[in-house]
Amino acid sequence: MSASSAPPVAEHLDVLVVGAGISGIGAGRHLKTALPSKTFAILEARAASGGTWDLFRYPGIRSDSDLHTFGYEFKPWRDEQSIADAPRILSYLRETVAENGLDDHIRHHHKVLSASWSSDRARWTVRVERADTGERTTLTCSWLFCASGYYRYDQGFTPHFEGRERFRGTIVHPQHWPEDLDHAGKRVVVIGSGATAVTLLPAMAGTAAHVTMLQRTPSYIMPVSKNDVIANALKKCLGQERGHALARRKNIAQQRFVWSFCRRYPKAARRFIRWVNARQLPEGYPVDEHFNPPYDPWDQRLCAAPDGDLFKAVRAGKASVVTDRIATFTEDGVRLESGRELGADVVVTATGLNVQAFGGIRITVDGEEVRPSDTVAYKGMMLSGVPNLAFSIGYTNSSWTLKVGLLCEHFCRLLAHMDASGHDICRPEPADPAMPTRPFLDFGAGYIRRAVDRLPRQGDRMPWLTSMDYHSDVRLLRADSVVDPELHFTRAGAGAGTGAGAEGEPDTGAEGEPGAGG
Repeated sequence: MSASSAPPVAEHLDVLVVGAGISGIGAGRHLKTALPSKTFAILEARAASGGTWDLFRYPGIRSDSDLHTFGYEFKPWRDEQSIADAPRILSYLRETVAENGLDDHIRHHHKVLSASWSSDRARWTVRVERADTGERTTLTCSWLFCASGYYRYDQGFTPHFEGRERFRGTIVHPQHWPEDLDHAGKRVVVIGSGATAVTLLPAMAGTAAHVTMLQRTPSYIMPVSKNDVIANALKKCLGQERGHALARRKNIAQQRFVWSFCRRYPKAARRFIRWVNARQLPEGYPVDEHFNPPYDPWDQRLCAAPDGDLFKAVRAGKASVVTDRIATFTEDGVRLESGRELGADVVVTATGLNVQAFGGIRITVDGEEVRPSDTVAYKGMMLSGVPNLAFSIGYTNSSWTLKVGLLCEHFCRLLAHMDASGHDICRPEPADPAMPTRPFLDFGAGYIRRAVDRLPRQGDRMPWLTSMDYHSDVRLLRADSVVDPELHFTRAGAGAGTGAGAEGEPDTGAEGEPGAGG
């Protein structure tokens, strides 16, 4: 083959970040700040950045977490709304992109299909499809950082409903909300009791004839103030930077206290939540029928009702909650197992997400396909036996981004250490192959239970535990060394790796590493 007809050499980058949502944008900023000499790109399958906050368009979409902790540590949240709606969050994310010069690094319409690792070359070969043209291209990278979250962006979860095809009204899933859907003056039934349903009920009740939240099982719902008065006062008195830092520390402590109290004293927590609910609802309301879950608080996430909006809608008679099961759809609504019929013009199936590990990317290592369920998560950010791959999964009991920020810091320190020690490959391996394992996310939500057999596992000891404690992770991911006996470093073509201190070279701790520190 002549030189002119040889296939083009694939573009190579030091790091490929998959996903331009809140995690991928944060990873890009950390890479640019901590490792300015590294080349990287952020591949985004959709036409716009923002991830969840650009994808979902249903009425009232907002965060359940306060933005002083859900936002980035490095970028103060300046808005007065602490529990913020999607447009404000999206504006914040895009400001972050612009302020950190990330626009040139984000490649839209780039859907990653597969990633193949070669130990001989110490690099990933990544197959990419252009979502806008269908063209397929190839990139190579030294590290792959999966920041695509844990659910499918193209498909929500909807269970089978008997008689669904008979219904003459509109059925919509929140993940695919039509721009032209007009619910004004219509009867709406929202199926579900999670955060999405709790958001939709008051948002639609303002203009709908009536909104009914139909749930099989109640959820814990707590009113929270939309505006954090203390945080706003701190920012006003101390300035945005210091005020944000103190508000963040306050809210981290508050989140931890609530979670710890609920886990340690579940009966007392249940009684307190019921008391708050009863005060928010009309006198004589059947609280125990509709707001008394069969599980303990924080077995699943608590749902937030900003300024008690859901309870206000119920008190005003604009909305109601029904606890029952669907027997069948009818032409004009749904018939319940109790025999009751709910008339509806619009049915919203707020029935959850479809979980998907690593964005559905097919991953192979030296020709062998990687099944995530056969791996164990190292520090909650790498997979056993898989070199030079990191991923970001946030907290389930606190603000997602708190953990993602720490993971990104640790990732950058790890890369700096490898540069300083001359290593190309980093692979975690458990020292004890017989170590007991359990699900990666010990969480009772339905979308996690449905996918638990497709997710990685976690071990029974560090560094194979998936920590859900921010202060523990500060010690592990920010303060401790990146070097670990169960993390093996080698050079390309050097064969099987050894542990920390490979090939006789000194491995310094965090204090001596480039880019280390808080």
